[in-house]
Amino acid sequence: MKTKQIRADLLLLITAAIWGFAFTAQRVSMNYIGPFTFGGVRFCLGALSLLPLIFALGAKRKTKQPAANESGRLRLLTSSLAAGICLFIATGFQQIGIFWTTAGNSGFITGVYVVLVPIAGIFLGRKTGLPTWIGAGLTFAGLFLVSNGGHISVLNTGDMLTFVSGLFWTCHVLLIDYLVKKVNALKLSCGQFAVCGILSFITAAINVPALIGMGTPPEIFTAGFQMASLGDALIPILYGGLCSVGVAYTLQVVAQQWAHPAHASIILCLESVFAAAGGILILGEKPALVTLIGFILMLAGMIAAQIQKEA
Repeated sequence: MKTKQIRADLLLLITAAIWGFAFTAQRVSMNYIGPFTFGGVRFCLGALSLLPLIFALGAKRKTKQPAANESGRLRLLTSSLAAGICLFIATGFQQIGIFWTTAGNSGFITGVYVVLVPIAGIFLGRKTGLPTWIGAGLTFAGLFLVSNGGHISVLNTGDMLTFVSGLFWTCHVLLIDYLVKKVNALKLSCGQFAVCGILSFITAAINVPALIGMGTPPEIFTAGFQMASLGDALIPILYGGLCSVGVAYTLQVVAQQWAHPAHASIILCLESVFAAAGGILILGEKPALVTLIGFILMLAGMIAAQIQKEA
């Protein structure tokens, strides 16, 4: 049993690495295509990559289970729409924000949802103990240092947009926590990815400006479906769609059959560390000492929040 737990922890570590390096893929893609085009291709690919797993697991469970009735299918559809819309907003803010910030900053700031989820639980009648409040303090202190070295007069636009995405990731986590009690988790994931991808394509196709008056080159955000641009961004798109969504999600599902919940949550927090590593190793980002201190504080805060969550 211990061997299975070690193997599960290693799979979760690989999952965190894949998710972390996806921030690098997102940053690179912005050199060629708009955020919504990238999101559309990425999440539609992700949805398609989950279909074989859904069919494989469905075939195993077919034996004595009756076919899903109409109300069950309707519930899955409405759940997918709700989760997909929330995911679309969260990823939209994140992908736009990463244009103004680094892959490392984006990874760590997105991770604030790890702290915000248990805090938001207060309003849902859940208890939140001292470790979570310590985690929140450490995380937001780290966020202050990460965003332009703590100089509040020059807050980085990308960091702030990414923080907003973190708020929607919090809503998304709470929504998924509610919905998975009602529908199949894997089918819900596939459905929400498809909804998010379709909404992203629609937004890209009608050339909706991302944000007005922020000095952004409009062609970056209104780039439609130019095949040449998609070809240049092929590797980031494939990584973001197949590896980050399809492969990593599958590894997480497999690993969490044997992983201790506390181990799983803390290991997955390392996604932020891999995001920073990807930015440094692949993109040549050079964070200042104060930024590195901010990363350490944020990681410590995330781990503290997870300890409380699993307590």
